[in-house]
Amino acid sequence: MPLMTEPTTDARVDPAPSPVPAPAPRTHAVGPVPGARAIEVARRSDEPVQDAGVGVEIEHLDAYYGNRRVLRDITLTVHPNSVTAIIGPSGCGKSTLIRCLNRMHEVTPGARVAGEVRLDGDDIYAPGVDPVVVRQRIGMVFQRPNPFPTMSIYDNVVAGLKLAGIRDRSLLDEVAERSLRRAALWDEVRDKLSAPGGALSGGQQQRLCIARAIAVEPEVVLMDEPASALDPMSTLKIEELIAALRASYTIVIVTHNMQQAARVSDRTAFLTVGDDRSGFLVEEGPTAQIFTNPRRQLTEDYISGRFG
Repeated sequence: MPLMTEPTTDARVDPAPSPVPAPAPRTHAVGPVPGARAIEVARRSDEPVQDAGVGVEIEHLDAYYGNRRVLRDITLTVHPNSVTAIIGPSGCGKSTLIRCLNRMHEVTPGARVAGEVRLDGDDIYAPGVDPVVVRQRIGMVFQRPNPFPTMSIYDNVVAGLKLAGIRDRSLLDEVAERSLRRAALWDEVRDKLSAPGGALSGGQQQRLCIARAIAVEPEVVLMDEPASALDPMSTLKIEELIAALRASYTIVIVTHNMQQAARVSDRTAFLTVGDDRSGFLVEEGPTAQIFTNPRRQLTEDYISGRFG
């Protein structure tokens, strides 16, 4: 799906796109850093993912709210068909970072970015790029489940397709079932698709929101603390779902829960706050390496509970 629409007057010269590196091999835990809290890093299969996914490249990204800079010089590659966890203390800009990846950040009055975010080589902030198309290709699931309260379960799932003008009932039925199956919700709701989405439990509502996000066939799915408001059993289902979706989508998840990051992610990026109160990237790498043998002392201090 092309990003470009009509040319605009906000001219900017795009550099030649760089190739996105292949996903790193699945890694294994080798033991925690000295003094670290007990964090078990999930074992990953060494078999490569078959689906050829789309990666995201972030280069020298700054994000602002008015005159205040909240993210400073973020350069990060999100590998295709992998789960990348964004961790760090409160206020370091984790949620702002992923909102910049599908242009949700600019929805806030006075918010702006500098730098580049490239999706499959295309700069999503280039002149003429339609933000609506960007958000179709890069879906988002928010911290609290937010199904449309007046819509049925069925209509929640296919809302994006209807917004795009699709009215073919057989196609909508097919997409609704496929998306609910992928979100591990079909067996629980197949007999009550006309019931309000808001009548589901919290965990079911979040899986419904995931089904809605993937119904439009995005290439990247952003998740902003998707299990923070859920009970442990619902959290487990969301984590199992993330592991299953990794084969079809590139996933970026923000989490305060480092155990969760260690369980679900292939790679982890650690952000913290500088003296100027802006968030910056300390280091990024395979999750097992970040949690067992980080390169930076700041990372070791954070994962061992010495601050944050």
